[in-house]
Amino acid sequence: RIPASRERCDGEVRGGVGGERGEGAVDPAALPVYSNWAMAYAIFEAGGRQFRAEAGDSIRMPLMNGDPGTKLTFDQVLLTADGDEVKTGQPMVTGAKVLGEIVEHGKERKIYVFKFKRRKNYKRKTGHRQQYTEVKITDLKLG
Repeated sequence: RIPASRERCDGEVRGGVGGERGEGAVDPAALPVYSNWAMAYAIFEAGGRQFRAEAGDSIRMPLMNGDPGTKLTFDQVLLTADGDEVKTGQPMVTGAKVLGEIVEHGKERKIYVFKFKRRKNYKRKTGHRQQYTEVKITDLKLG
């Protein structure tokens, strides 16, 4: 037998979760709907990786040349979408560009690498900090 404290909730305690809706339950239709699909975005390739960008986003990318304040243009756009239409490139979307500006350069937090072989008195501990460039996306040209 399951103790009374561990029995399944009937919905009264947590506002409708797990059973009939009791008093104080939240009607799902009354909740606000937050959706991201109506925003214009683009997926582009830079530094051997793919990034999803919206206007106003800040993205950490692998280290790039340039001083803070330098304007960048990424023209290897794989996919663009606005609220109504999605365009996929074959392999790139023609005429699409992502415009950005370098905000800062920095290093990620340290990752420790520890190697050892048991019973052989072999231990090595090293660390690594990946360098990055933070880019603020200023505009999207969807093509």
